[in-house]
Amino acid sequence: MRYIRYGFWAVVGVLLITVGLANRGPVTLRLMPQELGELFGIDREITLPLFVVIFGGVVAGLLIGFIWEWLREHKHRADARARAREVHRLQREVKKLRGEKHKGEDEVLAILDEPAA
Repeated sequence: MRYIRYGFWAVVGVLLITVGLANRGPVTLRLMPQELGELFGIDREITLPLFVVIFGGVVAGLLIGFIWEWLREHKHRADARARAREVHRLQREVKKLRGEKHKGEDEVLAILDEPAA
């Protein structure tokens, strides 16, 4: 199984290198369209290789998706935490009640009366 995983990542690496080499041409990215940038005096631009733009877009999309999903699942995590607290409280209460049930009895008989967990 480990070799399959290594093979998969090797293929992904070769594909990424191939995409990078095939898209080495420079691309100019502008903050705003040229006419609008000149109007407002904000004419920012940067020239990068195309593969950097492609990989940057993929990484940005993954990060946005992960954050979106994390925010969406907040209610499920909060519900799970509340249930875990309730289970812990009930387990403490059961333990306390089992101790009170056998109070004043012989310890050996109390142990024998307890159900197997």
